[in-house]
Amino acid sequence: MDLLTSEKLSGLIQGAYVVAGVLFIVALAGLSKHETAKRGNQAGIAGMGIALVATILLALQQAEFGYGHGVGLTLVLILVPIAIGAVIGARKAKTVEMTGMPELVALLHSFVGLAAVLVGFNTYFAHPEASGGAHGVEIFLGVFIGAVTFTGSIIANLKLSAKMKSAPVVLPGRHWLNLAVIVISLVLMVWFMNIDGYADEHLGTIPLVVMTALALFLGFHLVAAIGGGDMPVVVSMLNSYSGWAAAAAGFMLGNNLLIITGALVGSSGAILSYIMCKAMNRSFVSVIAGGFGSDGAVQGEARDYGEHREILADETAELLANARSVVITPGYGMAVAQAQYPVAEMTRKLQAKGVDVRFGIHPVAGRLPGHMNVLLAEAKVPYDIVLEMDEINEDFGETDVVLVIGANDTVNPAAIEEPNSPIAGMPVLEVWNAKDVVVFKRSMATGYAGVQNPLFFKENSRMLFGDAKDRVEDIVKALS
Repeated sequence: MDLLTSEKLSGLIQGAYVVAGVLFIVALAGLSKHETAKRGNQAGIAGMGIALVATILLALQQAEFGYGHGVGLTLVLILVPIAIGAVIGARKAKTVEMTGMPELVALLHSFVGLAAVLVGFNTYFAHPEASGGAHGVEIFLGVFIGAVTFTGSIIANLKLSAKMKSAPVVLPGRHWLNLAVIVISLVLMVWFMNIDGYADEHLGTIPLVVMTALALFLGFHLVAAIGGGDMPVVVSMLNSYSGWAAAAAGFMLGNNLLIITGALVGSSGAILSYIMCKAMNRSFVSVIAGGFGSDGAVQGEARDYGEHREILADETAELLANARSVVITPGYGMAVAQAQYPVAEMTRKLQAKGVDVRFGIHPVAGRLPGHMNVLLAEAKVPYDIVLEMDEINEDFGETDVVLVIGANDTVNPAAIEEPNSPIAGMPVLEVWNAKDVVVFKRSMATGYAGVQNPLFFKENSRMLFGDAKDRVEDIVKALS
């Protein structure tokens, strides 16, 4: 065991942490573009592999010095949970549908939060005398952030999986209630830090447990009060929370790599949340305080928009075949119907006929940031024809046909035309400026935000009802 006690190994472990940290940064940079996303993901996997091996060696080295249960038992306690987690993770990754990715991501965030809570309590129980000073702050804030992340992520998972209504759960005086929880938690932190851990061993458990209960409630209340329309922002927000929870755990454990990794995830999640809020013309504070969204009841002005017009699949195919330019704007409905593959096939057939086909992606399309991009990449749609909203919005006026496949709120002109609409001011894909618009929907129901869509009743819009996958397949057959 001389190797485990050597300074050379200690230096090797710290060097491995530096390499892993650099690879995580490279991964984030790679994930910022379609073309480099795969390499970025590979860099992240390599970094995590290096970090995992280095951490196991560090644990074994500490066990050799007398910290823990000995080298043999320590190795078993590490490898067994890794094996169990790997089996569960691999099975889940293979079986989860793309429509289930948002709720899966939310569930994974909850694990990070729970881990931070457990690390915090374990750190305090192992060193109760450390409740004072900076380390006490690290323990207290780590548990607080972790508890908020845990219950908030569980509620997000339930809402996204339709096991809980998407409508906001609004308690009386909710803002004052949230403020009271934060103020009481600060008072508890002062109490926790002023307890003499030597004289009153584990007395700090009282403020720590009370704060944890309050933080668990705060996490539940914050996300429960947010409507379904804001769920994409909530997912990115919880991603940020989980990062800060991991960073807090790193401070508690004195692990520099965990601090770096948590800071990267926390800051990138916060930036993404800001971008998402900007795309919805929302302030980050207003989303946290309780966003818009409903259980399907129509909101906004009660207006008679007239009658909608219908179109059949073969008529749509003829319209597409005679077009020079086509833009497809997908939404969550495409994910639910798993229509990305026939959409990709339809794209190839139209391109073979000389039609210029492109995709317009709204920043909050779907229930997860980048949800539509992932679906289209899965179906092998070329990256260069998948454009963001800002890149394509000005082109709709020169587009012959727009296919709106499963999108609703992101193409709603009420955001621009109706100042009193709940989504007023939200940037949207201005598809109604095209010559013809075909909207794929199962029914005339409102979108996730519960807002009626005047697009359905415009003179140049027609509705193609039914399952999106079936209708696109019908169009593909008609194009053959």
